[in-house]
Amino acid sequence: MNALERATLAKRGRQLEYFTIGWNSLEGLVAVGAGALAGSISLVGFGVDSFIEVSSGAALLWRMAVDADERRRERSERLTLRAVGVSFIVLAAYITWTAVGDLMAGTPPETSAPGIVLACVSLIVMPLLSRAKRRVAHAMSSHAMRADAKQTEFCTYLSAILLGGLTLNAVLGWWWADPIAGLVMVPIIAKEGIDGLRGDTCCDQESEERNDNAQP
Repeated sequence: MNALERATLAKRGRQLEYFTIGWNSLEGLVAVGAGALAGSISLVGFGVDSFIEVSSGAALLWRMAVDADERRRERSERLTLRAVGVSFIVLAAYITWTAVGDLMAGTPPETSAPGIVLACVSLIVMPLLSRAKRRVAHAMSSHAMRADAKQTEFCTYLSAILLGGLTLNAVLGWWWADPIAGLVMVPIIAKEGIDGLRGDTCCDQESEERNDNAQP
């Protein structure tokens, strides 16, 4: 790959991260606001995760900005992975503490129509964004971008879990489904955090690359 092709890919990567920052900023504000009003821990946790993705997007912007310098490129990859890993560990601890507290107190959340709509939209947007990031990551052989793509894909799973908890509470009145949904997120979040701290960003890399190549 020549310098011009790599610069074009880096520009594409920056565009994806700008979109990530803008989308997740809006998503986080809506989720935290709606979650606070409804008393929904899973919705608030989803919003906090969106803000973590904003931080990750900012780190990736820096990573793409120094891509032309091979020495700085390697260092920025390591720092970005560690920053994302720490953020996920903190988020896992926060959700665990609050969800367990809600279950013990028996605090029922109110129905949140904005939260349900937000989860549905996120289920559409996140897979498309993750796919675009994986393609750039594969072309650039960027572990940090691949990790960011996994984080975006992970947000899809959170959206599905969130939608399930909010819907069960709204339709069946199962108030405990909301904190349980939050707790279901915890092992997924913690694993991603630990992988980031260890630098295990290329798990099943060959499989992911085959998937990327197979996609139209």
